[in-house]
Amino acid sequence: QVQLVESGGGLVQAGDSLRLSCAASGRTFSSYMMGWFRRAPGKEREFVTAINWSGGISYYADSVKGRFTISRDNPKNTVYLQMNSLKPEDTAVYYCAAGPAGTNNYVYWGHGTQVTVSS
Repeated sequence: QVQLVESGGGLVQAGDSLRLSCAASGRTFSSYMMGWFRRAPGKEREFVTAINWSGGISYYADSVKGRFTISRDNPKNTVYLQMNSLKPEDTAVYYCAAGPAGTNNYVYWGHGTQVTVSS
């Protein structure tokens, strides 16, 4: 069982930066693929980025490529999402998720943290 708790959301202006954190419980954190997803008002949840168990491979949605960076610190059981050059369309609830390494099956989810970008 893995419990995920996101933090770091808030209200920022367009062009600002924000870093989200996701703290995970459990001793097997390093064996999980970790991902960030988001749900904007009135829209479906969408994939943002993911990182493999070692941190050596990451994936990004086209909409955030070049602006967002995912990283992980396995000894601290934490995954981060550095968001730069934020845009109003990045406004959403951001969710951290974990799944078995080598799959896209995210079985554990956090409760989310709100990010609001004003123009």
